[in-house]
Amino acid sequence: MKGIYISLALIALACQPGRSQKQLRDTLSAETSYQIDEVVVTGARQKTDVRHLSQTVSIVGRAQIENSRQSSLLPVLTEQIPGLFVTSRGIMGYGVSNGAAGSISLRGLSGSSARLMVMIDGHPQYAGIFGHPIADAYQSFLAERVEVLRGPASVLYGSNAMGGVVNIVTRKMQEDGINTSLHTGYGSYNTLETELTNRIRKGGFSSVLSGSYNRTDGHRTDMGFEQYGGYAKLGYEINGNWNLQGDVNVTHFNASYPGPVSAPLTDGDQRITRGMTSLALENRYEKTSGALSIFYNWGNHWINDGYTPSAGESPQDSRFLSHDNMTGISLYQSTRFFQGNRITLGFDWFRYGGHAWNEYVSGSQAGTTSELVDKHEDELAGYIDFRQDFNTWLTLNAGLRVDHHSRIGTEWVPQAGLAFHLSHTMELKASASKGFRYPILREMYMFPPQNPDLQPESMWNYELAFSQRLLNGRLNYGINLFYIDGKNLILTLPNPNGSGMLNQNSGEIENTGIEVQAAFRINRHWSVDGNYSYLHMKDPVVAAPGHKLYAGTNFSHGRWSLSTGMQYIAGLYTQTDPVTTENFVLWNLRVSFQATRWLDLWARGENLLAQRYEINAGYPMPRATIMAGISLNLLRYFR
Repeated sequence: MKGIYISLALIALACQPGRSQKQLRDTLSAETSYQIDEVVVTGARQKTDVRHLSQTVSIVGRAQIENSRQSSLLPVLTEQIPGLFVTSRGIMGYGVSNGAAGSISLRGLSGSSARLMVMIDGHPQYAGIFGHPIADAYQSFLAERVEVLRGPASVLYGSNAMGGVVNIVTRKMQEDGINTSLHTGYGSYNTLETELTNRIRKGGFSSVLSGSYNRTDGHRTDMGFEQYGGYAKLGYEINGNWNLQGDVNVTHFNASYPGPVSAPLTDGDQRITRGMTSLALENRYEKTSGALSIFYNWGNHWINDGYTPSAGESPQDSRFLSHDNMTGISLYQSTRFFQGNRITLGFDWFRYGGHAWNEYVSGSQAGTTSELVDKHEDELAGYIDFRQDFNTWLTLNAGLRVDHHSRIGTEWVPQAGLAFHLSHTMELKASASKGFRYPILREMYMFPPQNPDLQPESMWNYELAFSQRLLNGRLNYGINLFYIDGKNLILTLPNPNGSGMLNQNSGEIENTGIEVQAAFRINRHWSVDGNYSYLHMKDPVVAAPGHKLYAGTNFSHGRWSLSTGMQYIAGLYTQTDPVTTENFVLWNLRVSFQATRWLDLWARGENLLAQRYEINAGYPMPRATIMAGISLNLLRYFR
C-alpha cells in the first residue's frame, strides 16, 4: 500500500508554500518513471521498507499535513487512515473530563480506554494516572510525518499498544539552510489559528523551534477554547555513525465545555498543561543500528466540573487537581548477521503515575483537600524482533516480548507474520499478533467502582493484506481483512460480593472488518484517492463507526491548488444505553493560490452541506464553517 501514500504526498506538494511550479513538475516527472519504497520506523524500531513488514503501517506525510490547513493532527488522520476515527464536539479543541472529545479509536479499540497508544518519536504519550492520550497535545507543527500501525504493537511498545500505535515523527531540516514558515488563519466563531516555525541545519548541527496560538469562541455558549504550544529540538551529528538529539514540547490549553444541550452546564472549565522532553543517542553502521533514549512526560490538570442551574444544582464546592508523570528508558540494537537477516534486541523501563486530589473552595470543607490517589508503578521489559528474507519473494517476521509489571506480574507477548513479494508489484501479507494492556491507576484506585485486583486485558489480531501498484505506480490499491479476539476486558458491572458497581475483568471483544484504500494519479494536474473501512463489533462500543468512507479529488495547475473530499459515516454509536447511532455525510473543500514564491493565500470550508449531526451524544456539531488565511515560507540554503 506504500504507493498510495506516495501518490497522496506528491499531490499535496502542490500546496506547499514557496514551492515553484517547475519544482513540482520536475518532481512529478521523476515519480512517473519509478517507484520509491516507503521507509518507516514504527513497525520495527529501525528504518525498514514497509514491504518487509507483515503488519500494515499507514503514513501521512508533511505535505498532506500542511495541505489540511489544520492546527491539530487528528482531522487529517481521520480522513486518510481507514479504520481510524476521532471524536470531536466543536470547531476547535477536544478538552478532557466530562463530555470530552478527542477519543482516538482504531478498529473499535479506543485510546480513551488505554487500548491505543500515541507516541512522539517512539516514546509513549499518555496521562500517567488515566492512561489515555490527550488529543489537544498533538499539534501539526510537531510532525514531519505520522505513522499508524494498524493492529497490536505490544511486542515493541508494551502495554497500551494493544490495538495499534500512532507515532508522530518530529520535524527536521534535510539540507543545510534556514527555513522559516508562518501559518495563520481566521474564520467562523471568531476562530484564530497561528503557527510559526524556524528550522536550521548547518553541518552536523540542526534545530527546530515552533510556537502556536489557537483560540475560538465555539459554536455554543460556554464553549471557548484557547491554546498555547511550543516545541524545540536540537540535534548534532557527532560523526557519520553517531547522532545526538534532544527536544521539549509544552502545550497549555484553557477549555470550557457547555454540557449536553438537554442540560446546559455552567462553569465547566479546564486548565491543562502537558509536556514532554527526551534525549536520544543514535548509532547507524552498515550492519547494525540502534538507540538509547530517555524521556519524561508530565501533566498538570485543574478542572471545575461545573453545575446545571436548570436542574437546581449549585456551584461545585471542589476542584479536581492532578499532577501525573511518566519516565522511561528505551534501548535497542538491530544487527544484520548475514544476508537478508535482521535481529533487534530491546529493553524498556517505564515508571508512571501521579497525584490527584480534590481542593474545596467553598462549603463546610472550604480550605481543605481530599486525596484521590498518589501512586506510581513500574513496567520492565525485554524483547526480540526477528526478520529474515528468503530470496526476493518472502520475508518472515517474528517477535517476543517479556513484560513485567511491578504489581501485576509478567506477560508474554508473541507475534509472527509473512510478507510475500509477488510478481507484477503485488504484496501479500499474513500476521498473527497479541496485544495487551495493564489496568490503569484510575481503574484500580480512583473513584468507585475502583478495583485493585484487576488483571491485564489481552487480545489476538489475525490479519490478511493485499496490495498492488499498476500503471507504473500511478494506480495503487490495497485491502486488509482482520479478526480481533479479546478477553479479560475491564467492565463496570454489579459487585458480585456486595452492593454497588465494581470494575471487573469480564468483557470480551470480537471485531471483524475490512479496510480498502486506493489512489490514482490521472495526470500532473488531477488525482483521486479514497479509503473505506467496515467494522463489525459483537459488542458495539461508542465512537467506532460501522462504516467509514472517504473519497477525495486533488487538482493543481499554475498557481492554483484545490482539494475536496466527502466523508460518509454510518453506524456510529454515540451512546449504547440507550442505543443511539448517527449517520452523516461531510463535504470539505480546501483551495490555495500561490501569490509569490514565498506566499500562499488559502481557504478551507468544512461541513459545507451544513449537516446536523452529533459525534458525542448531546453535543451537536457546528454547521458549515469557513477559515481563510496566509502561509509564508522563507527558505535560504547555505552554500
